[in-house]
Amino acid sequence: MLSRIWSRRTVDSAFSTPDNSFGFLRLLFAFAVLVSHSLPLGYGRDDPGAGISNGQVGLGEIGILGFFTISGFLITRSGGRLPLARFLWHRGLRILPGLWVCLLVTALVFAPVVALIERGSLTGLFTQPGGPLGYVLNNAFVAIRQYGISGLLLDTPYGTRTGTSVFNGSLWSLLYEVLCYVMVAGLALAGVLRRARWVVVLMAAAGLALVVRDFLRAPQIPGPQGEHGPFLGIGGLDSYSLIYLTYIFVLGALFELYRRRIVLNDGGAIIATLLLAGTLQFGGFAVLGYPAFAYLVLWLAVRLPRPFRRIGRHQDYSYGFYIYAFPVQQLLALVGVPDLGLVAYVLLATVGTFALAVPSWHLIERPAMGWKNWAPGRQRTTAGDQASGMNRAAEPLPSAGTVQTSLADGPLPERGIP
Repeated sequence: MLSRIWSRRTVDSAFSTPDNSFGFLRLLFAFAVLVSHSLPLGYGRDDPGAGISNGQVGLGEIGILGFFTISGFLITRSGGRLPLARFLWHRGLRILPGLWVCLLVTALVFAPVVALIERGSLTGLFTQPGGPLGYVLNNAFVAIRQYGISGLLLDTPYGTRTGTSVFNGSLWSLLYEVLCYVMVAGLALAGVLRRARWVVVLMAAAGLALVVRDFLRAPQIPGPQGEHGPFLGIGGLDSYSLIYLTYIFVLGALFELYRRRIVLNDGGAIIATLLLAGTLQFGGFAVLGYPAFAYLVLWLAVRLPRPFRRIGRHQDYSYGFYIYAFPVQQLLALVGVPDLGLVAYVLLATVGTFALAVPSWHLIERPAMGWKNWAPGRQRTTAGDQASGMNRAAEPLPSAGTVQTSLADGPLPERGIP
C-alpha cells in the first residue's frame, strides 16, 4: 500500500499513453466558470467561490487556473516537437474559427434577440456606434476591445450593478492564453525547450518572486493578492492577470520539461491537497497553492476512474462551452430565469450552453482542426488521416514520451471571468 502511495512513477510514465482525463477536467473547469458567473449575472452578487478562500480567489478563477495548467503542460510539449510555423498554425486553427463564429452568433443572433426583448424592435441596432459589426471586427483577433453591443443588456442584474453592456465577459482570458503560446514559440525558436530548460525554471522563479512580493505587500492576509492595472501602460493588458496566469502556465510547462524527473504519486497528491486547503483557509494561495493546484490537476488527469477518461476524448466541447456560456447566461437573466432559483438557472444555462457548444465542435472546431496538416502547395490529408488526427487532437487541452504527440495539438482551454 505504502509503495503504491509513494511510488516513483514519473510524469513521463504517467502520461505514456493517451489514457487520461484532460477532456473531463477541461469541461469541469469550464462548468466552474459558468457556476461562478451565475450569481453576478443572475443576481448581481459576487462570485460564490470568494467566500471559501477569504477573498483570495473565486471559483471562476480556479477554473481559469486549471485551464492554464493543462495548457502549459500540453502546449509546451507541442512547442518542443513541432516546427514553429506548424505550431502557430495549429494554435490558430484551435482558437480562431470557433471564436469568429461565436462573435458572429453573438452579434447576429443574441444581440437582435436582446434588442427585440428590451426595445421591441431592431431600429438602430446596426447603425449606432458600438453595434454588432464593430463587435465582430474589434474582437476578431483575440484582444477583446468591445464587450457591449449598442447599449444592450443594461437591464440585466449584471448591467444594473456595473452600468455596462457586456455580452461575453469570458473572452478576456483568450488574449493571455495566446500570449503564452507566443512565449512558448519564442522559447522553442531560441532552443530553450530542448537545450536550456533551466531558463524556464528561472522564469518560474521570477514569477514566484513577484507573487511573494504581492503577498507580503498585501494590505491584509489572507486577502486579494497583487495589483491590477495596465501592463507597461498597454491598454487591455492587466498586470495581475498577465503575471499570475503566465506563472501557472509556466508551472504546467515545468511538469512537461522535467517529466522524467518529477514524480507523480498519491503521496504527493495528499501533500498538495493539504497545502491547497491550508492556503485557501489561512492565506498564501498563490504562493504555495498554485504549485499544489497544478500538481493535483495532473494527478487527477491520470488517477480519476476510467469512465472520466472517456469524456472529451473524441468530442471536446470545453472550448465551445467556455465561450458560449456567458451570452447564454445573460440572455436567461434578461428573461427572468434566475427567479426560478439558482439551481434551475444553472441547469438551464448548462443545457443552453451545450446546445451551442456541441455544434461548435462538430461544425466548426473539429473541421478546422482537420486542416492542421495542410501546407501551401500540398493537398489536405485523406479523410482517414483526418479522422485519426482528430481523434488524437480531441484528447486534451484548451490542448504532452511516446504516444500522443498530437495531444498538445488538441482542444484548448480557454476560460475567464469578467
